[in-house]
Amino acid sequence: MGHGFGELAKVRGIVVHKISPFEQKAFANYFSKTIPNTLRRIRSQIFIVTPPFIVGYLVYNYVENLHTQLNRKNPADYENDS
Repeated sequence: MGHGFGELAKVRGIVVHKISPFEQKAFANYFSKTIPNTLRRIRSQIFIVTPPFIVGYLVYNYVENLHTQLNRKNPADYENDS
């Protein structure tokens, strides 16, 4: 056959346009579109994502402090040890 994958059959009526990867710009419109789009997406989702994280942190912090407090020994139990 002698052809590579994807070139085994001849299809008529379909036009395929390709551009060489060497001709493409890797960071085209990076500063003008990508950064503002990222900021817009963060701003639209921040009030949806942040409250659960804050509540989770507060619960975690409370439970850790309570656990530390409950694991302490009571000094009154050891007053008469000599």
